[in-house]
Amino acid sequence: MRALVWFRRDLRLADNPAVHAASKAEILLPVYIHAPAEAGAWPIDSTVGAAAAWGLHEALQALANELQTRQQQLHIAQGNSLEQLLLFIAQANITHVFWNRQYEPWAITRDKQLKQALRERGIICESFNASLLLEPWNITTREQKPYQVFTPFWKTAQSLLQINAELKAPSTLPPAPRLETKINLATLALKPAIGWDKAFYSHWVLTEKQAQQRLRSFARHEVAEYDTQRDQPAVDGTSALSPYLQLGIISPRQIWRGIEKVRADVAVSQRSALDIYLKELGWREFAYHLLFHFPDTPETALRPAFRRFKWRDLNSVAAQKDLGAWQQGQTGIPIIDAGMRQLWQTGWMHNRVRMLVASFLTKNLRLPWQVGAQWFWDTLLDADLASNTLGWQWSAGCGADAAPYFRIFNPVLQSQKFDSQGEYLLRWLPELSGLAKIATSRKTGGKAEWLHAPWLAPATVLQQAGILLGETYPAPIVDLQQSRVAALAAYQHLKDD
Repeated sequence: MRALVWFRRDLRLADNPAVHAASKAEILLPVYIHAPAEAGAWPIDSTVGAAAAWGLHEALQALANELQTRQQQLHIAQGNSLEQLLLFIAQANITHVFWNRQYEPWAITRDKQLKQALRERGIICESFNASLLLEPWNITTREQKPYQVFTPFWKTAQSLLQINAELKAPSTLPPAPRLETKINLATLALKPAIGWDKAFYSHWVLTEKQAQQRLRSFARHEVAEYDTQRDQPAVDGTSALSPYLQLGIISPRQIWRGIEKVRADVAVSQRSALDIYLKELGWREFAYHLLFHFPDTPETALRPAFRRFKWRDLNSVAAQKDLGAWQQGQTGIPIIDAGMRQLWQTGWMHNRVRMLVASFLTKNLRLPWQVGAQWFWDTLLDADLASNTLGWQWSAGCGADAAPYFRIFNPVLQSQKFDSQGEYLLRWLPELSGLAKIATSRKTGGKAEWLHAPWLAPATVLQQAGILLGETYPAPIVDLQQSRVAALAAYQHLKDD
């Protein structure tokens, strides 16, 4: 057997069924093909999906290094996947091709065509599930229909779930065929042309080793408090494993095993926190279930009524100005600005804050959820089509198991509740540090709400804090109460229709 293993979003050697199958060959050719054009509107490259492209570069380099320690080499190509595979097959006399499945609509269509084309040429092809706990087509209601509500979906999924022993990373690999490398990683130009990614390096090391270290640390320490700390953006209360999951540097089964491994060591009263965390993997499964059964949802609301909802006109100058302020973290609403600046600087945002910025965009600014999803796709390291779509449609109220239309987060109250001391705000909004000192001082008669809503502070206080709204820090671009009333009226009109 002369095998080719085609890496895609499974950039690891452990718990990788395609690698496991290919490692039994006499000759092994590891391949990565960069084909962003095949992804339609949702590519990952230096212009669209740019943060994830940075992560892809780092993960590919780490994978190449791991292969090199096993006297192997990652062969890189770009262009049409079938054409590149056929070239590799011809040059190395390949008999078997192995890959792990992707579940985006475009990938499913492509892979079916690929498998048929290769088999017609006498090539043995096998694909595997390496990125989900369960195949999305294996979970249905009693009526054999897809689920649209999470709780019954997760109940059924858990009844079907079997977590097998992990496939260990092979310590050795079969030798590679003598083949000239077509291009190197730098040729793909995955890193951004401008230097906005500088801070990424201090936040992320995208290797298998680092992913496993994060998992072990989280399982030993934070997971027991996950139920109480996961909503506090200033606290490292989450695993922050989503970028590793998105790139396939770690698998959901590895995470599941890692959490279950510590269950016996956790106090009985804290074990529910483990289940709450594992449920987050369930939401990821639910997202892929929906994407598989409703492939149009990355662009189209799942609930038909919302397809006629009257969003603000994106072509208007005012809408573009508000969208730009939101993207740049210049809305004048501190928790919103802090989240958007965290996203820009680190490629990641705390989940509670993701919900707040999404609610603000779709409800208070009444801008279409699709533009928020597109911005997240471009700036998130963990840009994942299924989860991104689920999150944005949930926030806008137009998707499966969505937040009801009348649920509009008050960002000020949310900020006071989950970041009462303003630690998260000040981490990303240093221009408010002077106001924080006054707002939290008993001597000055300060009010804590001033930090979370600077426009409520008296002019003398703002002056003392060195803040001039509209100059040193933005004035609010929208009145929260008035915009809430307007959003409710618009949503009610939709409901009445």
